[in-house]
Amino acid sequence: MTSNDILQLGLYLAVLLLLVKPLGGYMARVFADAPNRVTRFGAPVERVLYRLCGIDPAEDMGWKRYALVVLVFNVLGLLAVYALQRLQPWLPLNPQHLGAVSPDSAMNTAISFATNTNWQGYGGETTMSYLTQMLGLAVQNFVSAATGIAVLVAVIRGFTRRSAQGLGNFWVDMVRSTLYVLLPLSLLLSLLLVSQGVVQNFKSYVDVPVLQPSSYAETLKDAAGKVETREVPVTTQTLPMGPAASQIAIKQLGTNGGGFFNVNSAHPYENPTPLSNFAELLAILLIPAALCYTFGRMVGDRRQGWALLLVMLVIFVPLLLTCTAAEQAGNPALHGLAVDQHASALQAGGNMEGKETRFGIVNSTLWATATSAASNGSVNAMHDSFTPLGGLVPMWLMQLGEVIFGGVGCGLYGMLAFAVVAVFIAGLMVGRTPEYLGKKIEAHEMKMASLAVLVPCALVVVGTAIAVMVPAGVAGVANPGAHGFSEILYALSSASNNNGSAFAGLSANTPFWNAMLGACMYFSRYLLVIAMLAMAGSLAAKRHVPASAGTLPTHTPLFVTLLACVVIVVGALTFLPALALGPIAEYLMSAH
Repeated sequence: MTSNDILQLGLYLAVLLLLVKPLGGYMARVFADAPNRVTRFGAPVERVLYRLCGIDPAEDMGWKRYALVVLVFNVLGLLAVYALQRLQPWLPLNPQHLGAVSPDSAMNTAISFATNTNWQGYGGETTMSYLTQMLGLAVQNFVSAATGIAVLVAVIRGFTRRSAQGLGNFWVDMVRSTLYVLLPLSLLLSLLLVSQGVVQNFKSYVDVPVLQPSSYAETLKDAAGKVETREVPVTTQTLPMGPAASQIAIKQLGTNGGGFFNVNSAHPYENPTPLSNFAELLAILLIPAALCYTFGRMVGDRRQGWALLLVMLVIFVPLLLTCTAAEQAGNPALHGLAVDQHASALQAGGNMEGKETRFGIVNSTLWATATSAASNGSVNAMHDSFTPLGGLVPMWLMQLGEVIFGGVGCGLYGMLAFAVVAVFIAGLMVGRTPEYLGKKIEAHEMKMASLAVLVPCALVVVGTAIAVMVPAGVAGVANPGAHGFSEILYALSSASNNNGSAFAGLSANTPFWNAMLGACMYFSRYLLVIAMLAMAGSLAAKRHVPASAGTLPTHTPLFVTLLACVVIVVGALTFLPALALGPIAEYLMSAH
């Protein structure tokens, strides 16, 4: 790696960390139980919304009611997105007259956007009307992200409340997440993206003459069945339009990741300049990182939030450097062919396959690592073209449970599940009941935390096993052998951890894959929500236990190390055999 590489990575991390405290402190005030300057400013808007929807903001929901409201609200949103896709030929704002989306693809997409996964088995500019993109997908980008933040806030209240039955009000938490956090940030980012050239209009697609006409061979059959080939000239190109900037802003800030166009943030209309690339990259990790500080403020000990953020960085930074180094080293299969990969990469690097020259290797690997650490899933380079070890990094980051930053809200409450497991292990070592943030961790909390940790793991390994055994599963694989297995493993890892990125070599828009991935996305999202809310409800009903000489401090380097090791060990024990069959085997074969 060069000094320029280190400068770019260091600048990104520095700006991200500088924004953690101000944004995290702001969000702590947004979700505080006591009124403050932030919530008083928007109180009139809140009151109007609650009256229109018939909501009692003073209702304090128990964990079961909170979970039920989350599930019902999300299922209704899911059905609305499905209906929009199926009915779009007869709805307005469809200038290209796009047809109805097939039932299996429509259901997969509806589940995907409702669960904050944003897996896409379709090409946005050739499948979705402007109305479907705005009213269906963009709205779900907001409410799915707001749902994750709301559930996190409810889990935090489980630690802060004493002998209580309620976890707050889902409607209030969701409205405040949207009104005070997601909408203002999305508006600012949208304006910045438009200034950089990202499209935001309702025009029909535009045909423009190409600078260099070309032609392609077309094979036809005449009425008699005779086959003939003719040259078809290409003199124009169709440029897609649409309200893209507004959806791109929330897709990044809400760790959604669903692209307005098929190639996502590699498309020049989604991500045209280095500045837009940096801003979108920053947006991916901004809220998940800042929520760590919010957590510390809300539990009354900022050191707890910094400790969790440090755990994330301790795992994230080495994996980021590994991915960058693997791509800079180039394709090992070409080393023995006397191919100068450094000269062809236009910079001090090697593997430029599948990457945009305007971003280069460092910004591609940084994006790949950030988007798979968060449950974002957007891409500015094709992960399928990464080297075996370079592609292993984003895959394993997802398999760790999307807790290294993770999605907005859900990443941090996933990390809290690992923290509960870590203090339980520490309690076993010293022979006393474990405690975390003044609450005793007993059998019920351990069961719920274990469920939250193991459900995504089980969905990945079981789903992969099914996919490689049935003909419909392997039919979509573009590359045989170890790389083809990696494509399947990556897809199941992405869906089961609500990420949404893909290796791009798997033809997954089929009834089998739409059903398989849809089921993984749905159960991974909502089983974890139920488990974490059940744990929070149990914790809220407990009394606070004062710290004693035998209490394990959970803000020290020792606990940071223990928690990081627990996350890594769970991921390694679960997925190392599968990784050995995929990217590791591919590396060994290409290196020799």
